[in-house]
Amino acid sequence: MPEQGYPQTGKRFEPKNMLFRYLGDTGLKVSVLGLGGWLTYGSENGVKEVDQTAECLQEAWNHGINFFDTAEVYAEGKSEIIMGRALKQCNFERDDYVLATKLYFGDGESLLASLPRNGFPNNHGLSRKHIIEGMKRSLKRLEMDSVDIVYAHRADFWCTPMEETVRAFNTIIENGQAHYWGTSEWSAFEIEHAKHVATRLGLQGPVVEQPQYNMFVRDRFEAEYAPLYKLYNYGTTVWSPLYQGILTGKYNDGVPADSRYGKISKSSASKFDQPETKAQIEKVRKLTKVAEKLGGSVASLALAWVIKNPHVSVAILGATKASQITENVKCLELYPKMTDEVMKEIEEILSNAPKMPGPSAPSRAQMTLNKALM
Repeated sequence: MPEQGYPQTGKRFEPKNMLFRYLGDTGLKVSVLGLGGWLTYGSENGVKEVDQTAECLQEAWNHGINFFDTAEVYAEGKSEIIMGRALKQCNFERDDYVLATKLYFGDGESLLASLPRNGFPNNHGLSRKHIIEGMKRSLKRLEMDSVDIVYAHRADFWCTPMEETVRAFNTIIENGQAHYWGTSEWSAFEIEHAKHVATRLGLQGPVVEQPQYNMFVRDRFEAEYAPLYKLYNYGTTVWSPLYQGILTGKYNDGVPADSRYGKISKSSASKFDQPETKAQIEKVRKLTKVAEKLGGSVASLALAWVIKNPHVSVAILGATKASQITENVKCLELYPKMTDEVMKEIEEILSNAPKMPGPSAPSRAQMTLNKALM
């Protein structure tokens, strides 16, 4: 479905130049940029104050962002608590924004510090028990009656029958606790299996996937999921569009002390000594020059490249400061400049286009046979 501007509703919502797309094959309209709570709200190195989180949400809202994303596992449930309180503080109209959360890993609240995380076998996974009870716990933390989308944060193919999972998510929808359900980091086979089971049972299947997608991570999104776009117009809300900050250019000349990788362990930061990362940094340097020619930053270029893909419903941003959101939404200024020529130039720099599925070229013997049959 085509993207569109969102109709303004007086002073309540003025989205400026934000673009909106339908969430896959549904009637739900979502901003092409969203704001997420992973590693940002409630986490050790993120924002723990409601006021500061509310500032980020308000800044996103002021630029037309209406999609907010969290999960039961983020900061062991604290992300839902802080984002829920911040949303109430912002006082947005509930029917104007889209809120999503995820179930699978559990929240950690029911675990004793002396026991390993898997000490309680039923507080994670996609059993009916965890889906139903996990949803209740998420809504309690969010202080909400419902979310718009609930995701299965991972597949549970080997442990829980798909029919049980599909029925449980439909129970949540029937109870009015969510309007849609989706998947996150599922394989195309697992998504197709869920769609098949839902169709067989006459129930609502998943409508959206949340995978990683950016200039350096492309294969699953562009190639493996291609049949899902063709068959179901499957929606996507992609995470890490800036490849955890590497595509911002901040690491072009080393690892800043105040950066994400500068704050974590030396073993994690050592990835910048690896040949693969060094090659990626070199590509970012070249992409920076392309961005400068277009009058923008490499971060804006990377985000514009992501949302240029029509199968991206939402690209989820992470921000601990309102100023980061202000900077990221500038990608909408570069978006119209992403011509075929610019995309080709970028592709030549990346040199990592995945092999797309499709019919293979006929062999010489097959071509001879085809001619004989004509």
